Amino acid sequence: MNIKDLTTLVESRQEQIVSDMVAMSSIPAINPQNNGTGEYERCQWILGVLKEHHVSFEVIEVADDQVQEGQRLNIIAKIPGTENKAKTLWFIAHTDTVSPGDLKAWHTDPFKPEIKDGRIYGLGVEDNGQGIISILHTCLVMQEQGIRAKCNIGFIFAADEETGSDFGLKELIRRKVFSAEDEAIVPDAGSPDGTFIEIAEKSIAWMKFTVMGKQTHGSMPHLGINAGSVGAHLAVELEDTLKELYADHDELFDPPYSTFELTQKFSNVESPNIIPGEDVFVMDMRVLPKFKLAELADHINKTIARYEYREKVRIRYEFLQKVDAPVPTAQDALVVQNLKAALAERSIQAYCGGIGGGTCAAMLRAENIPAVVWSTINELAHQPNEYTEIKNIMQDTLVFLTTISKYC
Repeated sequence: MNIKDLTTLVESRQEQIVSDMVAMSSIPAINPQNNGTGEYERCQWILGVLKEHHVSFEVIEVADDQVQEGQRLNIIAKIPGTENKAKTLWFIAHTDTVSPGDLKAWHTDPFKPEIKDGRIYGLGVEDNGQGIISILHTCLVMQEQGIRAKCNIGFIFAADEETGSDFGLKELIRRKVFSAEDEAIVPDAGSPDGTFIEIAEKSIAWMKFTVMGKQTHGSMPHLGINAGSVGAHLAVELEDTLKELYADHDELFDPPYSTFELTQKFSNVESPNIIPGEDVFVMDMRVLPKFKLAELADHINKTIARYEYREKVRIRYEFLQKVDAPVPTAQDALVVQNLKAALAERSIQAYCGGIGGGTCAAMLRAENIPAVVWSTINELAHQPNEYTEIKNIMQDTLVFLTTISKYC
């Protein structure tokens, strides 16, 4: 099927695609670690669509006592290839969302998607609702039109991406869902014009520090140890010294350097005249692949030891997330070249690069599976008034089908 026929076919589905996006996004799927109920009901909706269109699927359940159902669901649909059944080109989207944050910052109800001026507003419509609907309709078109590639084409709707994928892709990898010949496209980041193909990610470390001093009255500081003051000095020193020590640039990435930022700051005392005995803060670190996180940890440990000796406090830390960046996907990998060719048919001249955010693709790269991240998005993830443009959902669906045609 040529690009003209595919374009006509996808355009004829616009009303249904929009309807499906609104219907699915109306079902809350906030990750339980973000005080939500999880993705179970949203997965039931996806399963209903697959059943209605007679698409074969498998559900991989992962036990989790954080949710009422006691399990998280991962849905796998696969359309067999005509020749190489040992290889699968995977399309992977995640079904969970973050929480909406400050509801007063939203101009619409985040749980009731609204269509305005060619956009759909709502929580998670871009991250990762657009990816879910675009790969879902890619699957449906293949099923309805009898499109078959030489290799298998697989579609994964994964749980728990927003908080580390322990109940999602990591478990699928542990259960040997993927093979050595596989490739993957993950529509979970991109650019507004569709020109950016992500082939590399920085290492990620979320470090939670707890400083333990001794609480006392604000008028008697000599009787206590001010954990708040020590924590503030420690946070600033770590931020400044890490930025200086790891200041190298790599133009593959945007921004082209490692980032070290103080993010969460937890409440310590409830009165202005109490010197805190405990102080807790979090740093978000996105590190160029040339540096190993163990090297950073060594510097942090030495800094902590100095503070403990000098300030007479105890300091501990834990990694809320820790991912050493795997080797980037090669720019000459088949999945990169076929995606580029598909984009060129849409007059989009794509280029490859890296990001600081974490996606499922990094986990696949760690398994030596060539994986790219691509979609046409305005980068509104985790923001109030998140929206997706209808034309972007349509384009992504068409590009995925065009890419699949390169495997036929």
